Amino acid sequence: MSSSSARGRNVEDTYESQNDERLDDLHAKIRTLRGITTDIHSDVERQNLMLDDANDNFNSFGSTLSQTSQRAKQAFGIGTPGGLKTGRIAMTMFSVLAFLWLSNKVFWWWRGDPTTGGDLPA
Repeated sequence: MSSSSARGRNVEDTYESQNDERLDDLHAKIRTLRGITTDIHSDVERQNLMLDDANDNFNSFGSTLSQTSQRAKQAFGIGTPGGLKTGRIAMTMFSVLAFLWLSNKVFWWWRGDPTTGGDLPA
């Protein structure tokens, strides 16, 4: 009986040492997971700060753009009674572009074809 109890004790010691090894492995994995979780948390916090800064920059840009738009409206008299209307501005721009295009065509017609030496057409 003493040899069977010694064998039983030896098996228990083996199981105990295996359990201790597995417990140590489990603790190591938990420490690794805790480190990864801490790194993820730090990264998320840093990205949140970057997003907050970007949001502040966009809000600042939006308000500056809005103020610039209001100043342009005041400068051109758009939207105020008696001011320039959008149709008038568009017609003026179209007229200026048409005049420049027509002037260019007349100039090259008067000057002649540049590929033939600049002589007037016969």
